[in-house]
Amino acid sequence: MEIIAYGVLTDELPLLESAFRESFPGSLPLRCLDLDLDRYTAPTAAGYEIVLSSVNDTLDAEVLGALADGGTRMIAQRSTGYNNIDLHAAEQLNLTVARVSYYSPYSVAEFAWALALAVNRRIVRATVRAHEFDFRLDGLLGRDFHGRTVGVLGTGKIGAVFARIAHGFGMRLLGCDVAENPECRALGMTYVDRNELFAEADLISLHLPLLPDTRHVVDVVDVAALATMKDDAILINSSRGGLIDTDALVDALRAGRLDGVGLDVYEEEAGLFHLDKSLEVMTDDTLARLMTFRNVVVTSHQAYFTRDALDQIITATVQNIRDHLAGRSGDNTLVRPGPHRW
Repeated sequence: MEIIAYGVLTDELPLLESAFRESFPGSLPLRCLDLDLDRYTAPTAAGYEIVLSSVNDTLDAEVLGALADGGTRMIAQRSTGYNNIDLHAAEQLNLTVARVSYYSPYSVAEFAWALALAVNRRIVRATVRAHEFDFRLDGLLGRDFHGRTVGVLGTGKIGAVFARIAHGFGMRLLGCDVAENPECRALGMTYVDRNELFAEADLISLHLPLLPDTRHVVDVVDVAALATMKDDAILINSSRGGLIDTDALVDALRAGRLDGVGLDVYEEEAGLFHLDKSLEVMTDDTLARLMTFRNVVVTSHQAYFTRDALDQIITATVQNIRDHLAGRSGDNTLVRPGPHRW
């Protein structure tokens, strides 16, 4: 039995290979590819019992069917999110599916704050100028976060860490979630509905999973979102790109609204993020337009990308495989294992 991994990043490769050598010495050969998994690359998985997928892979019914036909019996997703996997199709095909339900919340929360500070203090623009020996301060005016209001949409593990950092800045905390987090309450957070959060917050950070109910939670149709934000509010998204209607966001920016935006994710990032597109024509008009705004900072889905988080992701992935081989379900199992073929 062999394992194939897709979307493996350069810095991830040695960590992944080392962990699998130690965990499965000589028994489970691992092949790592930097390709994303989709309908075109699925044939490369033929003969591999276990597929390690990433969040940018496409695992719809067609791709899963091709994998099952090629002998794959398990999908081990190396991320918390799994909205890219058709779980119903996987169940029908008798495929085991597991994810990583937990990794360092500090990695994402700290990066969200890095985006917020970069946007507020115009760090990117200042750095570009400095490299050209232009040391003027024109256009670099920011604001103190201290004493201002932060709105945290989604107060789970990552949102709670983000709120704790905000508390350290001395900010007023507003939260919105289906369930209140006692840890956030202890920080002095006031829970409000989305309308009030969007209307009152100077800084808004999104920490929600991407579900049918949360898709485009930020748009211009919903009166609780872009239409009611303060004109000088800052919007940060380090969770899932689909939480924001990007076309609506571009319209708001063109109208001169919002002080700045920091995005580590984009709703159409598959096939773009984690890849070098510098020598190609950018055919995504929305993303190209978004990148023209000087008050927008875009990074390539790297908030999770710390050594600590990768170690935890790889450790959980190894355990998911062990659970599957033992014929048991673990805490990370999304689709229960079926009968083994080996």
